[in-house]
Amino acid sequence: MKIGSMFTEIVKAFFTAPVTEKYPFEKPQTAERFRGKLYYDPAKCTGCNLCSKDCPANAFEIITLDRAAKRFVARYDVDRCAYCAQCVQSCKFKCIDMSNDEWELAALSKESFVVYYGSDEDIDSFLQKLAITS
Repeated sequence: MKIGSMFTEIVKAFFTAPVTEKYPFEKPQTAERFRGKLYYDPAKCTGCNLCSKDCPANAFEIITLDRAAKRFVARYDVDRCAYCAQCVQSCKFKCIDMSNDEWELAALSKESFVVYYGSDEDIDSFLQKLAITS
């Protein structure tokens, strides 16, 4: 590269705006169909388990506490998820959806990568049963 052409590039760079984004301070706009964190609505769920059967990464599991009373707990492993949205497509009752806003999922501890969905009482009873059997 010649010195003259390099000098013109330096002068151009002084008068142009930076191309980079100020990421942590300014959040970028995500697309409407962006696949972020998974959300589950237990009120709509029937416990058919099609979502967990079709998950290629085994990241989503429906635990049935009482099928007649529609008491379900969903266990979602964020670190296993491939964000393919196969579970969303397989759900016939539209109780699973992926957020396009929540996509910053890094954490310092592995405990935060396991998320339980359901009512608080159902989650507590399931975790107590899990602690007893372990």
